[in-house]
Amino acid sequence: MLPRYRPLFCAAALLVACLLPASLPAATPARIAEAWTSAASAGEEMDSLAVWHRPDGGRWLIATAKDGQRLLVFDADTGARIGASGGPGTGPGQFRRPNGIAVAGDLLFVVERDGARVQVLRLPGFEPVGQFGQDQLLTPYGIWLDTREAGAVTAYVTDSFMADFANRVLPPRERLAERVKRYRVAVRDGRLEARYLGAFGDTGEAGALRMVESIAGDVARGRLLVADEDYRTGSTLREYSLQGQYLGRSLPAFTGDAEGVVLWPCGEGGYWIAADQVDPTRFRVFERDTLAPAGEFSGERTAMTDGVALAGPSARFPHGVLYALHADSAVSAFDLGTVAQTLQLAPACRP
Repeated sequence: MLPRYRPLFCAAALLVACLLPASLPAATPARIAEAWTSAASAGEEMDSLAVWHRPDGGRWLIATAKDGQRLLVFDADTGARIGASGGPGTGPGQFRRPNGIAVAGDLLFVVERDGARVQVLRLPGFEPVGQFGQDQLLTPYGIWLDTREAGAVTAYVTDSFMADFANRVLPPRERLAERVKRYRVAVRDGRLEARYLGAFGDTGEAGALRMVESIAGDVARGRLLVADEDYRTGSTLREYSLQGQYLGRSLPAFTGDAEGVVLWPCGEGGYWIAADQVDPTRFRVFERDTLAPAGEFSGERTAMTDGVALAGPSARFPHGVLYALHADSAVSAFDLGTVAQTLQLAPACRP
């Protein structure tokens, strides 16, 4: 979560060219009980989530802890906390306010806001492999990985640097062209190789990324959704191509911060799920292809969600599961079969 602005005005003018409504309807979200909510981890201030599929078929849920300056590990089926890794510092395996997190195979990517770098660790032992981005990143937050290339990934890292960080003064408009930075990353003979591919960000009024954090992609549709949390222009998700062009469309303005966003493929299509950071959290569901609103839901207790993660079917969750942070201190799980049934989503997604 980026520090908040008090809402000043609505961003309807930014969405004139878009076929979507300027704001989401004020309907009451469906209420869906959490499958579980983990015990609270006080004083950690968790932010982002990633799922690791263990070789034995089990799954870990890994959370960044900004105040704890480490990573917390949970059993992804039960929510039981099973470990932690790291601590404050600048050395390998240490962290300065870890924020975004992502997994590719047995490699774990951790973005450090105050360390201005991305560390890569090897699971399950969290052994440091290397780091990248320290020559370009200023105030990085979120990360998404394109894993299509065999033996390498393309990492997209959001960078929400400010002209005056304490007072949240935005940089000059032309600097918004540096809001997302791309890297090609591979491990060769145990060594990390990273090549900077450049930055992107629209500088026009409608497509500019003013305060960025979460980012997610859909390689099959050639689409990125990037969260812009600036209340002054309406917190929302903006649609970009994988090559970094603004595609002329932003989702309807959220009530709170547009936070974690994740793609839910099912059948030939699927949905996007995005967290609207209010109390209780409103999980906004959008059609994968059209980005049209498809429903929304809240849990019994889950509130003020930052990061989310999604995992496919398992014995515990035969239709998949959505994980969401709760109040910076716990993790909740939602059965996607229950979500699909409650919201009457596409038959391919339902039990």
